[in-house]
Amino acid sequence: MHSIKELFKIGNGPSSSHTIGPKRAVLEFKKRYPAIDYCRCVLYGSLALTGKGHLTDYIIENTMMPIPCTVEFDIMTTKSHPNTMELFGYRNNELIGSMEIYSIGGGAIKIKGDEDIVASEIYPLTTFSEIREYCKNKEIRLYDYVNEVEDDSFDDYMESIYETMLNAIQRGLNTTGVLPGSLEIKRKASYLFNQKTEKLDNSDLMRKNLMAYAYAVAEENASGGEIVTAPTCGAAGVLPACLGYALDKCIYPHEEIINALKTAGLIGNIVKKNGSISGAEAGCQAEVGTACSMAAAFLAELKGLSIDRIEVAAEIALEHHLGLTCDPIDGYVQIPCIERNAVAALRALDAATLASYLNNRDSKISFDLVVETMLATGKDLGYEYRETSEGGLAKKYR
Repeated sequence: MHSIKELFKIGNGPSSSHTIGPKRAVLEFKKRYPAIDYCRCVLYGSLALTGKGHLTDYIIENTMMPIPCTVEFDIMTTKSHPNTMELFGYRNNELIGSMEIYSIGGGAIKIKGDEDIVASEIYPLTTFSEIREYCKNKEIRLYDYVNEVEDDSFDDYMESIYETMLNAIQRGLNTTGVLPGSLEIKRKASYLFNQKTEKLDNSDLMRKNLMAYAYAVAEENASGGEIVTAPTCGAAGVLPACLGYALDKCIYPHEEIINALKTAGLIGNIVKKNGSISGAEAGCQAEVGTACSMAAAFLAELKGLSIDRIEVAAEIALEHHLGLTCDPIDGYVQIPCIERNAVAALRALDAATLASYLNNRDSKISFDLVVETMLATGKDLGYEYRETSEGGLAKKYR
């Protein structure tokens, strides 16, 4: 597995695979071919079908500046990866370089025929069962294993992740108006957070705020604001919402919260390695489902649950997202994405709570098994349900 730094990335929405990944691809292309004076880009698969709504052409053209670039959307040609883009660089109308790039989710990219851009894998253990046994034998927590593997700069990096998540919440809560795009959706985070009612007890109030935090970050993402991929842009609101919820309780020391974020990152990393975090590859179960699993593990860690019960929390959260489709209306990361972040944050809280009461020895389904199942389920999903805007709500809305 790669460093958790490759999972938690700070960037601008609305999509890790459709904006952050293509931006990285363009920057790499410019570095390799600095002499070009014109670029042609062709998008395929999900990038072509939902690129307009995800601002893919906008981010490519702006990243390529001052070099002029034309972006083409090829929805007919099938490539080996659903998020494929080709870049062609010219000098005096002569082709001098080209690249075929795959945006594989969470902002990560692969270049056909070139492994140099792929980050090195640093985690020797890659399944939850392996990591669980290692930690039990050493009598350490999951985040201790993370600390053993990551480098000395990792704590500072996690502080920046923590701050970016909180800043996204605050910006989202303090911003009103309409989200970009033809759907003309009004922002709801501020309205939801500021609603007052005497009928809410403290527990209900905290759950309301949890939803508001998820809306805040998801709306920031939809507006192209700065967020953390957790594990992706489209699912970026779930874990920060649970972070805000934990801070509202005012009972957890800062170090414990950072440690819990490390545990969440480890869970996301396991899914990324053995399953998928790409909506174009495996549907929204890979994005929001993984985010819910990460957030459930985060809350379970804060509760001080055993490693076995943290596994139960993460497994419950992911299992009950199996089969979840990715069908963004008009290609925007807005409907059903924003509301889905709020629902998943609530489900993460409930999964962690349920795990704290269940006898983990009665669990028949391991986290590794549900990750494997999620990937298989994603491959079985119809193409139109994997971030193409050609099925489900996206089709019916038309």
